[in-house]
Amino acid sequence: MTQGILYGIGVGPGDPDFITLKAVEILSKVDMVFAASAARNSHSLAAEIVKPHLRDSVPIQRLPFPMTRDTQAREAAWQDNAKTVIKVLEQGKNVAFITLGDCMTYSTYGYLIKYIQKLAPHIEICSIPGITSYQAAAARINTPLVEGEESMILLSGVMGGDKFRQISDHADNVIFLKAYKNAGDIAKALDEAGLAENSVGIVKCGLDGEQIVPNVNAFQEKKPDYWTLIISKKNGHSVES
Repeated sequence: MTQGILYGIGVGPGDPDFITLKAVEILSKVDMVFAASAARNSHSLAAEIVKPHLRDSVPIQRLPFPMTRDTQAREAAWQDNAKTVIKVLEQGKNVAFITLGDCMTYSTYGYLIKYIQKLAPHIEICSIPGITSYQAAAARINTPLVEGEESMILLSGVMGGDKFRQISDHADNVIFLKAYKNAGDIAKALDEAGLAENSVGIVKCGLDGEQIVPNVNAFQEKKPDYWTLIISKKNGHSVES
């Protein structure tokens, strides 16, 4: 039997209009869709985005990925989920694994395909890029991410501002994704580097309840929503709401 193809699809940062034409084309043809969800619940914003583009008969199955620092628990979940996807692919079905933003940027898809490539190297994998949250946020505030010979550093905010403290002298522009729980420490690190006034926070970009936070020091007083990122530029920024 012919093996199915695995499509990794980035569906954009949350606004349903930010899904690409390529993603829509593939979603209209696949036999099954997988979406990541937290182990504690089955909600998936990515699944809500793609529903209008699927045939009525196409099932969406949510795969739990635990939000834990326990390496063994994470790896066990990735391997189990990879086996689940492989089983469907080996039935000859074409499958999409959907993810918010871009499928190759801080995505569970990256971990998943490592295990699929290891366990089933014969499976064909095709990755479809998507618009990232920081691209959408920069467009929302009309602020270029990089210009001329500037550089840009993309950081995870999961561990706070310590990584930035190590490289702050070398960064022209910095993007913090996953700023949520540690936004306060990230704001503090930016303040220490003299960049707080050149930074802006964007909460739930393109979604209901969107907020533009021009003073990131506010994050030291109140923890923001889960969907929070911070853009910082040495040469300043402009915010247009």
